[in-house]
Amino acid sequence: MYNFFMSEYIKPRTVFVGGKNNVKKVGLGGNEPVSIQTMWKESIKDVYKDSKKLSEIIKRIQNLKALGCDILRFAVPDSESAKSLSIIQENVSIPLVADIHFDYKLALECLKGNVIALRINPGNIGSRDRVLKVVDACKEKDAAIRIGVNSGSLPKDLFALVQENKMSRSDALVETARREVEVFDQLNFSKVVVSMKASSVEETILSNQAFAKKFDIPLHIGVTEAGPLISGVVKSSIAFSSLLTRGIGSTVRVSLSSSMENEVIAAREILSACSLRKEGISIISCPRCGREGFDVHGFVQRWQEKLYSIEKKLTVAIMGCIVNGPGEGKTADIGIAGAGDKAIIFKKGKISRTVDAKDADKVFEEELNSLLNS
Repeated sequence: MYNFFMSEYIKPRTVFVGGKNNVKKVGLGGNEPVSIQTMWKESIKDVYKDSKKLSEIIKRIQNLKALGCDILRFAVPDSESAKSLSIIQENVSIPLVADIHFDYKLALECLKGNVIALRINPGNIGSRDRVLKVVDACKEKDAAIRIGVNSGSLPKDLFALVQENKMSRSDALVETARREVEVFDQLNFSKVVVSMKASSVEETILSNQAFAKKFDIPLHIGVTEAGPLISGVVKSSIAFSSLLTRGIGSTVRVSLSSSMENEVIAAREILSACSLRKEGISIISCPRCGREGFDVHGFVQRWQEKLYSIEKKLTVAIMGCIVNGPGEGKTADIGIAGAGDKAIIFKKGKISRTVDAKDADKVFEEELNSLLNS
C-alpha cells in the first residue's frame, strides 16, 4: 500500500479546467484523480479554413479521449493557429490548452475564443503590463494557467550558477518556478498549475519533491524530451512512480518521440501500476517464443487501441499457444490463444470456442461484444 500524501509534502489545492460551453470540467489537485495529458504533434495553422482537416482532428481527439486522455495541449505559434484552436475547442468536449511563448497577444486571442487554459511563462512574454493583461483575461474567462519550467530554458543568472556548480539544476528549476509563481501571487491569481521538467529522471524527481514541500500548487509532472518509445516509457515510469506514490503529481504527460496514442496508453498503464487508475482494460499478453502458435504481436497491434478505449473493467489475455493459454490466463475475463492452425477463445480459463486462425479476429470481436453487452 502506497503512503500517499506523506506528511512532508503539502497536499495541493484544487484547480479546475473547463466546465463551460460543453467542455468537460477536469479537476487538478485536492482529492481529484490524477489526469492524463498529451500534446498535439502537428500544425493546426490552416484548420480554421479546412473543414476536412477539422473533421479528421475531431475524430482523432475523440479517439484520444476514449483511450483515457483528459487534457490536450496545442502549440500556438501564430494567429492562424489561435483561430484554429478556438474552432477545434468548439467541436470537442475535452479541455484544450494553448501553449504560448513570447507573444502575449496570442494568449489574449485564444481566450477571446473558446479556449479555457494556457501554458505560459510570465518571464518570456514580456513586461509586467503584458502579464497583467493575460491574467485579467484569464480571470474574466475563468481560465487556468500552467507555468511550464524546463531545465533547458533557465533564467540567465540561475543558468550561470548551475554552470559554476554553485546550484544544482533541480534547485534552479524550483527557484525558477518560485519566481514565476510569485508574479501571479502579486496579481492575486491562484488558478495556477506548475510543471518543472528535465530530461534527467533524477532532476525531475528532486525538483518536484522540493516544490511539493513548499507550495500547495498542483503539479503537472513529466520527463521532457524523454526519447523514443521504450527509453521514454522507462524514464517516465521511474520518475512518475517515485513521485506519484508519494502523492506528488496532479496530472501527467509521458513525452515520447512517438504517437499521442502511445503517450496516453503509457500514462494510463503507469497510473494503473501505481494503483491510481482502476477502470478500463488490463491486457495480459505473452512475449511469444519458438513454438508455432498464434501471432500475439500482430493481434496486440491490431486490437490495442480498441481494447484500451473500453471503459468497462476487464482483463483480456492474448497468448501465443496452449502452454500459456487458458492456464496462465485463467483469471482473464476473456482471452485468445493459438493451437496449431486454430485459435481458442476462453473465458475465465474455460474454452468457449475453437475456430480457424484466419477467423480469430472476427470471432474474438463477437465474443468480446457479447461479454460487454452481458
